[in-house]
Amino acid sequence: MRLKSVWIFFIFCFIVLNYNNLQAKHIIGGDVTYTCMGIDTISNTATYKIVFTMYRDCQGGGAQFDSDAQIGVYRSNGGTFQWIETLTQNFDETKFLQPTASPCVEIPANICVEEGKYVFEITLPIINFDYMLTYQRCCRNVTIANIVNAEDTGASYSIRISKEAQKICNSSPYFTEFPPIVICEGEPLFASQAAVDPDGDLLVYEFCSPKQGGGPFGSNENPGDAGACNGIIPNPMNCPPPLENVIFKLPIFSANNPVSGDPRIVIDSETGLISGTPNLKGQFVVGVCIKEYRNGVLLGEINRDFQFNVTECDAKVNAKIVHDAQIGPSEYLVNSCGDFKIAFLNESEDPDFIDTYLWEFNIGANVVKSNDKDVEITFPGLGNYTGRMIINPDAIDAECTDTAFFEVNVYPDIEADFRYEYDTCIAGPVNFTDLSISGAGSILFWDWDFDDGNFSPIKNPNHLYRVPGAKDVKLIVTDVNECKDSLIQTFQYAPAPPIIIIEPSSFFGCTPANIFFNNLSIPIDSTYDILWDFGDGTTSTEISPTHVYEETGVFDVSLEIVSPIGCGIAKDFSSLIEVESKPEADFMFSPEEPTSLNRTVRFSDKSTNAVKWIWEFGDEGAAFEPNPNFTFRDTGIHEIQLVVFHPSGCPDTMIQIIDIAPVVTYFMPNAFSPNADGKNDIFVGKGITSGMRSFEMNIYNRWGEMVFESSDPYEGWNGQKNNVGQAAQNGVYVYKIRYVDSRGNVVSEDGFATLIR
Repeated sequence: MRLKSVWIFFIFCFIVLNYNNLQAKHIIGGDVTYTCMGIDTISNTATYKIVFTMYRDCQGGGAQFDSDAQIGVYRSNGGTFQWIETLTQNFDETKFLQPTASPCVEIPANICVEEGKYVFEITLPIINFDYMLTYQRCCRNVTIANIVNAEDTGASYSIRISKEAQKICNSSPYFTEFPPIVICEGEPLFASQAAVDPDGDLLVYEFCSPKQGGGPFGSNENPGDAGACNGIIPNPMNCPPPLENVIFKLPIFSANNPVSGDPRIVIDSETGLISGTPNLKGQFVVGVCIKEYRNGVLLGEINRDFQFNVTECDAKVNAKIVHDAQIGPSEYLVNSCGDFKIAFLNESEDPDFIDTYLWEFNIGANVVKSNDKDVEITFPGLGNYTGRMIINPDAIDAECTDTAFFEVNVYPDIEADFRYEYDTCIAGPVNFTDLSISGAGSILFWDWDFDDGNFSPIKNPNHLYRVPGAKDVKLIVTDVNECKDSLIQTFQYAPAPPIIIIEPSSFFGCTPANIFFNNLSIPIDSTYDILWDFGDGTTSTEISPTHVYEETGVFDVSLEIVSPIGCGIAKDFSSLIEVESKPEADFMFSPEEPTSLNRTVRFSDKSTNAVKWIWEFGDEGAAFEPNPNFTFRDTGIHEIQLVVFHPSGCPDTMIQIIDIAPVVTYFMPNAFSPNADGKNDIFVGKGITSGMRSFEMNIYNRWGEMVFESSDPYEGWNGQKNNVGQAAQNGVYVYKIRYVDSRGNVVSEDGFATLIR
């Protein structure tokens, strides 16, 4: 599709950040003009009508135009400007601008641009200095790509009334064209920024730098003084001209090269026509200045800055035909091989925007035309022909018409053909011979598809099939003109294998011998008759069976294969299988109930037909002798595994569980004498307490009064009440002991303790 070089005057809505109204990141352009309404010679003053024209992005609820715009009035004072007064102006009118694009160009649905004008009159003394009126406001759209920190960069719009213009009641020129907001990437651009001068003065156009004005401070996001020169609403009294230029992102962009283009985007100094081909999508701020001369004297200058949106434009009409190759943006190639009658099919889009078609074929000295959507043309002979197809040829709007150019080659015919040969009884390669012919002479390429996932580019290939069945072999041939033809031929391939190959090639093992017989002979499938004889009185008709030998001995195996057409092959495998008796693993151990007091266990092998032993004692060790002794490091459950091997190498395994029980003991004396002689002064038990928990000991006198208790098996009774009170009398006392052993068993013991002093 090729878009014509026309301006699309519509606004493409870019995402606007949801700042509050004070931040006002919405400005997309503006300009200022003045008209001299007359001079009062008595007061030596001139009255001017001033028009500030602003454009804002109103998509997504952007900030409104200021209802109290602060416009500063200044006069020059040497190289600087001095503030005179501040005018507070409300916008006089606003309107939403409607896109004025071709009806055949797709316009984004979310388009919104609004124009606002601030119009007022001001009377100024005629002086020998220049005046300047300036409006400053933050901020520009965040998505602008050619200047630094666009989202924090404000804009200023000014008009300068020179001392020369004051004396002659001059009026400034004014723009007649709406700023071109959206342009098409990769398409030639022609956009007029022409102006009209009421006095007929000479106008000179040029790119220039837009001006900054204000900054982000004073908003919710950036606290500070909103009226400062870097605030969102600069106070004109404190922020006089000259104002800073925006900062372009060098070296790609500059005031004279604001938009990337090839050829470069330029402006005609005499006409104000902007031209070039933009080649980079994005948003770009552009400044245009117009200098006004009379009799060689510079009277003044107006400027406009605005936002270019370079985007991909989609036309609703696109001329296209069914083709063999595309040789250009709108150029197609149609080839016919041996057929002089060619059907041309129309694929143009969008049918809703297409009313008429025009086909033109250059055949010799004649031009054959048709207004049908699809046409069929008979060409007089072999050769090369050209033509074109135009959609909506009479459309007034250039965007509603498009043309597809085509080239037609009528070539000689080509016919694919081949033969095949193979031994139908014993499997071998299938030989393919190419018989194709082309009127153009040589055939250059062969593309064979053997219908089994294999291919070949050879003229006369041979191919060995591993799987029998119906084969749909396809040949595609291509000649010097790239004409192609194809042919599919089907044949049945079901010969017997040339050799029988099986796995295993030998087997030596023990009963029961579970063996998978893998039939590697090719070609075979379920349509073949298969007969296995395993040599033990059993057979199978499976292609690759599994068989279990239950008896010992040496066995011959045979296999017979017969193809669907009766061709067969057989083979005997003498003494293929040898099966020996398997060993029987068995063992015993002593002691049968080992404990932590004796962790050494004697193992005795009871296996039969064993010549090799491998003992595994859980995670604690291993042994390789028939009757090992093993000392376990830890108590608990241990899995003991014995693997024994027959002289043939056949293994057998036995697993038994051994529990090395942890022993907990606690023995109490029957008397004690707490007389401080250092002998038997304490009533306390002794034993093996590792693993003991929840210990309790209580001692009672004969009246049932508890005189001592303890939860520590190593703490005994010293004969005093609770070991600190009054000494107990001689006599017999009752003790009760409770604890939980290492296996969780509750142990209880009651007895008598005789106290003797």
